[in-house]
Amino acid sequence: MMRCWLSFLYPLPERSARLNLIASFADSPRGMALQQRIINQTDTILNDSISIQQIPAPTFDESRRATHVCQQFAGLHDVDQDALFNVYGRLPGTDSTLPALLITAHTDTVFPEGTNLTIHRQNGRIIGPGIGDNSLGVGALLGLIRLLRDQPLKRDVWFVANTREEGLGDLGGMRAVVEKLGKRVSECIVIEGMAYGQIYHAGIAVRRLRIAAHAPGGHSWLHFGQPSAIHALMRFGAQITTIQPPTAPRTTYNIGLIEGGQSVNSIATDASLTLDLRSENPDTLAALEKEVLRRLDACREPDIDFKVEVVGDRPAGSIPATHPLVQAARQTLEAIGTQPVFRTGSTDANLPLAHGLPAVTIGITHGSNAHRLDEYIETAAIPHGMWQLTLLALHLAGNLG
Repeated sequence: MMRCWLSFLYPLPERSARLNLIASFADSPRGMALQQRIINQTDTILNDSISIQQIPAPTFDESRRATHVCQQFAGLHDVDQDALFNVYGRLPGTDSTLPALLITAHTDTVFPEGTNLTIHRQNGRIIGPGIGDNSLGVGALLGLIRLLRDQPLKRDVWFVANTREEGLGDLGGMRAVVEKLGKRVSECIVIEGMAYGQIYHAGIAVRRLRIAAHAPGGHSWLHFGQPSAIHALMRFGAQITTIQPPTAPRTTYNIGLIEGGQSVNSIATDASLTLDLRSENPDTLAALEKEVLRRLDACREPDIDFKVEVVGDRPAGSIPATHPLVQAARQTLEAIGTQPVFRTGSTDANLPLAHGLPAVTIGITHGSNAHRLDEYIETAAIPHGMWQLTLLALHLAGNLG
C-alpha cells in the first residue's frame, strides 16, 4: 500500500492549504533569506561537486567516494556506511515518532578506473565525465544538509549517498537502503544532477540479459567453415535489430556490449552480448524478452551452445501525477517560475516505488552528454534547482508554516 505522510497526517482541505504554503513561503521574508543563502552557497556546491567528480567511482568500486562523503556527513546523527558503501546520516526533527523523509543521490559513475577526469569551464558550463551524473546530485545533497541544519524540522530527514545505480549495479545500493529504512520513511526524493524542471514519478521496468555463445573454434584458414561463436552471435544480434517494439507503452532495446574472440585469425570459441530491454509496462517487457528468446532459439545450430544469464532486473513502480508528493514537487517548480515536465524513466526511485513507497526524482540543473567524456552541466540554473529541492524538503518535513 502506498504511504504518504501528507495523506495520513492531514485531511484533504488542510492538505491543499499546506500545498499553497509553498508559494507563500517562497515569497516570505524567511523564504527570501533562505534563497539568498542558496545563491551565496552556489560556488561551494559546485566545488563540492567537482571534488566528488575527481574521485573515481565506477559501479561496485565507490568506496573512495563513500569515505569522502562520510566525512562531509559529520554533524548528522547515526552516520554509517554499509557493506555496499552506502553512506547514511539522519537530521533529527522535533517529533521522531513521525515517519521520516528520505533524500538520496547516487555516487557511482559509468566511467572505468583510469578515465581522465579533467574538468573544463566554458561559456557557463562545467565539462567533465560524471559531473552531472551524478556528482552534482551528491554535491546538492551536501548543500541541502547545510541548509537544513538550522531549520526546525517536524520530522527526521535521512540523507543517503547510495551506490550501484549505474550499469550492472542493478540498483543494488538502493535495494539495501529500502531494506534498511523503508519502514521508517514515508516519502523519498531522489536527486539527479541534470534533470531540472522534470519530475520522474514512474519507474519503468528494465531487464538485462547476457547472452553467450560457445563453439569449438579453430584456425581461420585451416578450419574455415567450422562454427564460430562470433558469427553465430552476430546472426542473432542482427535478428534482434529487426524487432519493432511498440511505441505505446514505450518499449526499447539496446545491445550495449559485445565481447569475444581470441585473435583475428582464430575462429572464435566464445562471444557474448549484453542486451538492455525497457518498457513502461512490465507485461510488454516480458513479451519483448519472450520474442528475443524465440529468435535466439531460431538461431541455434549444431556445435553452437547459447546460454542466457539475467544480469539486471529493475522493477517498475509509479505514483500518479495527482499524488500529493508529485503535486508538491510540481508546486515547488511553479513557485519559482518553472513549468514542470512529468517523466517516466529508470532511476533509483524505481526501488521505493516498487515497494509502495512514494518517490520522485528531481534535478538540479540543465546539462547534456551524460555517460560521455564531454558530459556537461550549466551553472546558471543551479540556484533554482537547489531552491526547488530545499522548498520540497522543507514542505515534506513540515516546516513551511
